[in-house]
Amino acid sequence: MALIGYARVSTEDQATRRQLDELRAAGCREVAEEHASGGDRDRPVLARTLARLRPGDTLVVVSLDRLARSLSHLLEVVEGLQGRGVFFRSLRDPVDTASPQGLFTLQVLGAAAQLERALIRERTRSGMRAAAARGRLAGNPGLRAADPAAIHKVTAARRAVWLEGVIAGADAWLPVVQRLRAEGRPWEAVVRYLNARQPAGAPRWTGERLLRAVRALAAEGMAERTLLDPVPRRAAPDRLLAVVAGIVLSDPRATLREIGARLEALREPTPRGGAHWRPGSVAHVLARARKAGLLPAA
Repeated sequence: MALIGYARVSTEDQATRRQLDELRAAGCREVAEEHASGGDRDRPVLARTLARLRPGDTLVVVSLDRLARSLSHLLEVVEGLQGRGVFFRSLRDPVDTASPQGLFTLQVLGAAAQLERALIRERTRSGMRAAAARGRLAGNPGLRAADPAAIHKVTAARRAVWLEGVIAGADAWLPVVQRLRAEGRPWEAVVRYLNARQPAGAPRWTGERLLRAVRALAAEGMAERTLLDPVPRRAAPDRLLAVVAGIVLSDPRATLREIGARLEALREPTPRGGAHWRPGSVAHVLARARKAGLLPAA
């Protein structure tokens, strides 16, 4: 239940000490400090700070403008924290997601963000209509001209936003990937396991998407590069056989369905990476356990 502070100052700003003093006075034993402008999308310190927050922790900032580059960005970050059981507090603003009053303020900000987006869309459409009436094309002139510098800038900005999202949500899936890869599971099985446990409406994982996310975290030093190594062929008896043998030896009268229910309660994936054990799959693993000598012959 730690209080983690985040302080941001622009490269020209010399008021770093004031933020640090306020955050430490509020009880933050640890404060991450970043030098970046308010509109800068590339904030590696913020990304790393968000990634290491754990359920029950509280992210603390001096004011809202120190965290987010816009109201929509603020809500995106706070909603991501709420989804992980992490609280957010701004010392100079009435926002504290651990209190009902703070949550109400956040809801008001959410309504304001919707209005802001609607106004921006209307101004954009109006500007495009006016430009078309003058014979001008909408969009980035550099991109239309295939300017390498413009393309690189847009690509870098998009990747920074994507990476921030990957890091913010890594707590939900990276430990699972680490465990399954350590057990020798191939990527196909890891993807099936993750998808079987995805919340309703959440995007499905693909092998390409998962590998890209793991490579990005490894490049940032937030995941072991060994996760990307080819998994060695597992020798029998493996961990699954030992788990099934343990269940049977502790309750020799257990039926195939009961063994399957125990495996599901232990969150043990099927050989194909699924979440639900069928009697036929249990029988197959039992046969392998007997063949490996972990159980007496039937």
